Amino acid sequence: MKPKQVVVVVSFLLPLLAVLSNLPIAFSDDAPERVLDVMQNPLETDRQYYILPAIRGPAGGGLKLIKTGNSDCPLTVLQDQSEVYHGKSVKFTITGDNSEIRTGTILDIEFVNKPECAKSGKWGVLYDPQIYNFCVVIDALNSKFQIEKYRAGYKLMFCYDGGCLDIGRFDAENGESGRRLTPNAPEPFEIVFVEAFEDNKVIKSVV
Repeated sequence: MKPKQVVVVVSFLLPLLAVLSNLPIAFSDDAPERVLDVMQNPLETDRQYYILPAIRGPAGGGLKLIKTGNSDCPLTVLQDQSEVYHGKSVKFTITGDNSEIRTGTILDIEFVNKPECAKSGKWGVLYDPQIYNFCVVIDALNSKFQIEKYRAGYKLMFCYDGGCLDIGRFDAENGESGRRLTPNAPEPFEIVFVEAFEDNKVIKSVV
């Protein structure tokens, strides 16, 4: 990250914490259980996955990275509007010796193939002053996430010292083709996980 970008990150860290402290915090009362992909196989830390909407069709497709604001590098996470787009695959990392990905497990999310202009593919949350909202990005201050059951699928949650917030979506602006991810949305983004293989080119039916 360039020095100028670092200043922006730090300058918005305090407003982020201030706003998040006033948002409703979501907690789960369910006992932790193994997170499963669409084939009912447990998620593993040494495998790659596509994050896709649980409901196919108008809900859109997988996740990608785009350039926003004055950035010359695609750092902002966007859900593509095409339901046949599988997106970029991610991997999950857990601190410690435990490799089981369970609901409520605190973890890192990282794009497997990051842009060359980015130092890291790990997800984080930053405030975007141009649209007055918080967004999921890469190559920022590292953030923690967790996975929870939600309806027929799952949801991602952004975690900080005060608790965890649901990751939802909002319509992108300035001609962006898709929806950004944010911890400041009216409802969670219901998702499923599809194991990613090197020869995958399109989304196969998962329902």
